[in-house]
Amino acid sequence: MSDGRDACAMLGAVETRSVSPVFVGRAGELTALTEALSRATAGEPQALLVGGEAGVGKTRLIEEFLDMARDLGAVVAVGGCVELGADGLPFAPFSTALRSLHRHLPAELAEAAEGQRAELARLLPELGDPGGHDTSDEDSTARLFELTVRLLERLAADRTVVLVLEDLHWADASTRHLLTYLLRTLRGGRIVVVASYRADDIHRRHPLRPLLAELDRLRTIRRIELARFTRAEVHRQLTGILAAEPDPALVEEVFERSDGNAFFVEELVVSHEAGCAAGQLSDSLRDLLLVRVEALPEDAQRVARIVAEGGSTVEYGLLAAVARLTEDELIEALRAAVGANLLLAVPDGDGYRFRHSLVREAVSDDLLPGERSRLNRRYAEALEADPSLVRPDERAPRLATYWYHAHDTAKALPAVLRASVETRKRHAYAEQLRLLERAMELWEEAPEETRRSLRPMDYAEAYPPCGCDPETTALGHLDLLAEAAVAARLSGDRERALKIGRTALRLLDDADEKDPLRAAWFWTERARLQSNLGRGDGWEEIARAQELVKGLPPSAVHAVVLVGAAGWGMLRDPGPGALAAAERAVEYARHVKAESIELNARLTLGTLKVSAGDVEAGLAELHEVRERTESIGQFNETARAHINLSSSLESLGRSRDAVEVSDRGIRLARAYGLVDSVGWIEANRAESLYSLGHWDETRDAAERLLRSATSTKPRGSASLRLAHLAAARGELAAARSHLTEARVVYGSRDPIPQYTLPMVQIDIAVAAAEGRLADVRTLLAEAERAGFPPGTHRYGWPLVLSAVTAEADSRGLPAADEGRPEALDAVRRCVRALATPAPVWAAHALEVSGELARAEGRASAARLTETVAAYEALDRPAELARARHRLADALLVEGGRREEAAALLREAHATARALGARPLREEVELLAARARLSLTEEKAPVTAGPDGDGFGLTPREQDVLRLVAAGRTNRQIAGELFISPKTASVHVSNILAKLGVAGRGEAAALAHRLHLLDGPL
Repeated sequence: MSDGRDACAMLGAVETRSVSPVFVGRAGELTALTEALSRATAGEPQALLVGGEAGVGKTRLIEEFLDMARDLGAVVAVGGCVELGADGLPFAPFSTALRSLHRHLPAELAEAAEGQRAELARLLPELGDPGGHDTSDEDSTARLFELTVRLLERLAADRTVVLVLEDLHWADASTRHLLTYLLRTLRGGRIVVVASYRADDIHRRHPLRPLLAELDRLRTIRRIELARFTRAEVHRQLTGILAAEPDPALVEEVFERSDGNAFFVEELVVSHEAGCAAGQLSDSLRDLLLVRVEALPEDAQRVARIVAEGGSTVEYGLLAAVARLTEDELIEALRAAVGANLLLAVPDGDGYRFRHSLVREAVSDDLLPGERSRLNRRYAEALEADPSLVRPDERAPRLATYWYHAHDTAKALPAVLRASVETRKRHAYAEQLRLLERAMELWEEAPEETRRSLRPMDYAEAYPPCGCDPETTALGHLDLLAEAAVAARLSGDRERALKIGRTALRLLDDADEKDPLRAAWFWTERARLQSNLGRGDGWEEIARAQELVKGLPPSAVHAVVLVGAAGWGMLRDPGPGALAAAERAVEYARHVKAESIELNARLTLGTLKVSAGDVEAGLAELHEVRERTESIGQFNETARAHINLSSSLESLGRSRDAVEVSDRGIRLARAYGLVDSVGWIEANRAESLYSLGHWDETRDAAERLLRSATSTKPRGSASLRLAHLAAARGELAAARSHLTEARVVYGSRDPIPQYTLPMVQIDIAVAAAEGRLADVRTLLAEAERAGFPPGTHRYGWPLVLSAVTAEADSRGLPAADEGRPEALDAVRRCVRALATPAPVWAAHALEVSGELARAEGRASAARLTETVAAYEALDRPAELARARHRLADALLVEGGRREEAAALLREAHATARALGARPLREEVELLAARARLSLTEEKAPVTAGPDGDGFGLTPREQDVLRLVAAGRTNRQIAGELFISPKTASVHVSNILAKLGVAGRGEAAALAHRLHLLDGPL
């Protein structure tokens, strides 16, 4: 490299101005930013993405905007992504921005973070000690994201906040995920989020590319793309830099050579002012950018090279330790670099960075391989000698990076592992996985002595106990694989987790000395992943794990395996086997003093006890676990307790209690950022609201859940709720659509009764409404074959009721009567498999019995009176209205109790209208019309005309209707009644119009249902 005295000459002691004091162009882009600021100040959160090639002027535009924002009283927080982030410095821009907010608003931020300081400390260490984490807690990252967004909303409630995140092209995965979450869920506050990225770096496989595509679909985000300057704008830029009118030839030359890139314009001006002729400049960008560096004194060039290799920003103390210059020499070198507009002092710290990343990249690329390794070693040695040279949260990842690039495996391996622990504490699992993969890369190269000195307890929190002492046993390759598998799962990369697990199991199979506990742990992890990925139900893997631990002394792994088996059974086969597994899991966890595993197992045990009929003991267990987990701060398990408890209460028909538990659970889950748990509890709450007759509220809750749920299964539950509601309201197209969405979520490889049975019930209801009785029978037969495991009565009774009601409604139709005995036998077999552990299900059993009788033509008012009485004692308005309608029908058929029937119909009609249950309302109205009863008068008429049927059918039309119901064609009707086929056709058309039906089958079904062929009611 030149000593600065070559043909280009040194710039001298005079500071060279290369940045124009005049802001050039960008009027439209600046207007877009200021308009967003105005809307945010009015209370509407704003988000903007600013893209453009390197050097085009993104930073200058944002700086101009921030100056305006500050002038208007906004609080500004800027954070930049750093290249070091790829090696394990997660959330860098958010941490920097929050640190800035902490400086500007210390009291306000402390108040906003109250109660969540430990969790938010993962992003802002100044808030305290974040502590460890639970490897089974898959909501930890989502919780951190939720709390961060709510923190920003609270800070922006009473003031305008501008949050700027720069250089997204360098963003680590955790930063990208948090930004996506922020932009998707930001609901309130006077906040503007501006994120910038280098567009020319976003190649086809760049990880930011899919994020930008996803954000483009959000209507709430505005994208700003900066174009290069026009010739006129370059002219204005040169005028500002030179403080004089530029020579036209210079304008033309600079415009042609820079192609309108603002940064290149600046560099070309510096070169021109330094006396370099155009022909002496290399055509390569790197050489152009190095011209200014080469013009510096030797010490300044040396400092520039050191800063280039230290990261995006280098602290003064660290720089001094690495440069090994006297303080005066270092200050003079920095003064020269800053004066030449190469380096800038960091505004909120004591460090230095390059004014433009392109120059830093050029200087770094110009380093010799040995020179780069030496500089990284110096950085690492200086930081080890004095850890206070950098912020505590950056120390571990930066040491890992420096030692890795110094090519010292003995130092790099433990440093990388320590960095992985720090990223794990911050819930930055994608970066933890990247570091662990780097550790595995270094593993074979590291000296044996280094590997023997590493301990699992220090680096591998997911380390499965394997009967060895973690304090004396060396960390092994399998320990790294276990930690990496958990990191991959928690980061959402389940495919990678599955691949790591396969590698571990293959190594265990090939090992001379078997390790059954470790193998069982990996098989349990594999079971969870198989289920999550929809590749099966995971039972084969769980069974393999159980076989491996059989006969071994109690251990935490043994308890985990049993918890997995019990949890599998709770969802898919909640019988004696699952109950026994849960009881043993509790026993083993207590024996090894693993309370978190014990509490998890007790939640499963309590739920299984309720399913098995040991109701009060099961509910007591759930309540105890809820209180214990909340008292010791295991809020993830507390939320799960609310999920299981609300579901269990609903299964017992205690819907009002279930809603109360759900409300409390939602408040707790939101307070602690448990967004996934909020989704599950919201789904349970929507189910209970439906039972209580709050159907509009059910719809609102389910639609809200569809928009906000962060995982697929709560969204699937929301689709199920909407499908159920749509079917009950007669919105068949919507019911089918929502049902299809639910099926996409739940798939078919892992049938879980709590999802599959409701889907079948809705399918049956829609098929019945569309007159597809054959499909109803097929669906019931399939449900019978699949069975109704213990605890699934809450789904089984409505399913069977829908099927038998379809049979009763179609009674008297020749096509339907064929095969009915077999269909009703199937109903009875299903009934025998269903329990009635609560009054609501006993009422359902009575209703099913009444529908069986109606399907066989032996409906009894006495039996239906019993059903109505059973529902009257409950808080189930839809079921009660349905039962009252059936009883009114029976009373009218039996005769003599018209006033009582009218009162029942009026009550049923009022409920149906309030619910929006159109099919039930229409049925009630048809029956009232047939019986000539008023649905609005205080008292129903007690007499009826001898020949009226309520629909105005003539005697001849009644004759025709009787033959239509018997399945006769128009020609056959004409033959039997001695009329022409044309006249028969006219009669049929009139009948369809008077009955308000679309076809002959519908008319026949209605005739039987309303007893139109039995004489007046």
